[in-house]
Amino acid sequence: MEHFLLQFFIFLAAAAFAVPLAKKCGLGSVLGYLIAGIVIGPFGLSLINEIEEVMHFTEFGVVMMLFLVGLELKPSLLWQMRVPILGMGGAQVVVSSLALAAVGLAYLPWQQAVAVGMILALSSTAIALQTLREKGLMNSAPGRSIFSVLLFQDLAVIPMLALLPLLAIAAPHGGDHHGSALFDITQLPGYQRLLITLLAIVSIYLLGRFGSRPLFRTIAATRVREIFVAAALALVVGISLLMTAVGLSPALGTFLAGVVLADSEYRHELESDIEPFKGLLLGIFFISIGASLNFTLIGDQIALISGLVLGLLFIKWLILFSIGLLFKMEVRERWLFSLALAQGGEFAFVLFQFAGSNGVLPAAILAPLISAVAISMFLAPLLFLLYEKVIVSRLRQDDLNKRDADTINRSDHRVILAGFGRLGTDLGRFLITAGIKPVILDHDAANVDVLRKFGFEVYYGDVTRLDLLEAAGAAEAELLVITIGNTDKALELVELVRKHYPNLKIAANAADRSAAYQLMDLGVTNIRRETFGSALSLGQESLKLLGTDPYEAYKLMRLFSKKDEDSMPELYAYHREDEENYISMYRKHNNDLAELMSFDEKSSFEELEKAWATGNPEE
Repeated sequence: MEHFLLQFFIFLAAAAFAVPLAKKCGLGSVLGYLIAGIVIGPFGLSLINEIEEVMHFTEFGVVMMLFLVGLELKPSLLWQMRVPILGMGGAQVVVSSLALAAVGLAYLPWQQAVAVGMILALSSTAIALQTLREKGLMNSAPGRSIFSVLLFQDLAVIPMLALLPLLAIAAPHGGDHHGSALFDITQLPGYQRLLITLLAIVSIYLLGRFGSRPLFRTIAATRVREIFVAAALALVVGISLLMTAVGLSPALGTFLAGVVLADSEYRHELESDIEPFKGLLLGIFFISIGASLNFTLIGDQIALISGLVLGLLFIKWLILFSIGLLFKMEVRERWLFSLALAQGGEFAFVLFQFAGSNGVLPAAILAPLISAVAISMFLAPLLFLLYEKVIVSRLRQDDLNKRDADTINRSDHRVILAGFGRLGTDLGRFLITAGIKPVILDHDAANVDVLRKFGFEVYYGDVTRLDLLEAAGAAEAELLVITIGNTDKALELVELVRKHYPNLKIAANAADRSAAYQLMDLGVTNIRRETFGSALSLGQESLKLLGTDPYEAYKLMRLFSKKDEDSMPELYAYHREDEENYISMYRKHNNDLAELMSFDEKSSFEELEKAWATGNPEE
């Protein structure tokens, strides 16, 4: 017991130290877990042993993750996604399996080559989904495509598990099946095995569809949260045991249960109860992968394993990129799609072990393959970084080089609006409806094309180019409004305008207080912080919902806006050189404002009346 607790402590401590450090360096949590595993593993500080036993335990994190994925997918949504799931997912698994098996035929018997091709065709669901969620790409077009392929891969594990014993039988040396966890159904006739498998799947459906609601309703009535947590974990564990008993993937069974329960009124409760366990086990799973890297084997067979890793990544990338081209993805989406799925997957460890126990693949072949898959998974977060830091910027620059700036047809425009994203669009609509027609410039070609379909007269081009500003009429215009989200780009534009058009007034949006101070460094005084106005409006509505008179709520909002705006120049004077005085001044302004806004303070009435007459709050 003490030994287990010590091992568990080491895992948790490594994660707590490595993940924040990795995220601070921009590497992502998955890479942090993997690095932590290498450091504490047998070839690092040797703090942990028995890696295989730990991995068997932590593979349950993958099972929980697929249960939660299933909870987010309603059957109707699955039907809507049938084309990308079957099309892209089916194409990726089939073509990758055939291509990798064809390469394997040069070195292995066909049975082993087919087994290796199928297993290596799978990608890491855990790494891809975790990284997509962290970067907010799950609901993007490439994110949905990646999810569709991963979903098909997870479903493809079932026929793979069924085919591996058949490959063992067909192999010249025969098979040596060790049986499943609870009992060996392979000794039964084929039709009985099929019947038992179908019964297991149907029982999961019936349990989720008809048995779970009254069960969870009864448990919820007790109002004891830990009992609900225990029931949720028991559901996942029980389904995993059932799937293992009939020789199927536990992850597939829990995924199916999640889909069935997606329409349940207890879905959100199940998600919140299981999420912490999933995150913990998944993190330890990644640490286990890092710790399982056998650097002695890698050193002895460096050429072979390097070739396996590079070959795997290149072949899968090429196939995925071609599939993206076939399904008419944009270039940027194709790169993300192909790089995100090029690595091997966590199910490879399960399938390799299954293939070894069934006699399909000998240990001499399994060892370098397992190392190659682990290294490819280690490289997966780096491929995401390659996409973000190199490919995206290169493609963006290519777009700017390929597409010339639009010819601007202007007729005595008084206002230039630089940036037409979320904030710029609403601002532009406001100015246009108020009778002011600005020259609108935006550097996102796709955004320009979309906005033109909605009737906006938007011009494409890099607003920090002097010739574009000249064409937009900066020499005659009265006002430049900057709503560019990139602070560095906005500052570059301000410097350019100050130098060449010193009489042009500037009003700018700032992402936060720090960005506002940077703009103030360049002499810009008309600054509105991006979320400040929304925060005040929401605060005003909150006061009204709490029973404050609407007129008083509005006056308080006006007062807060005015006083905060008045404090900016004074705080600006301290923000860079004297941090201690800056913090002290900031706290003093907050305390003074809280006292002023108190309804009990009679002296605040005149201030409230003054604030009522001030200009609009920041937006």
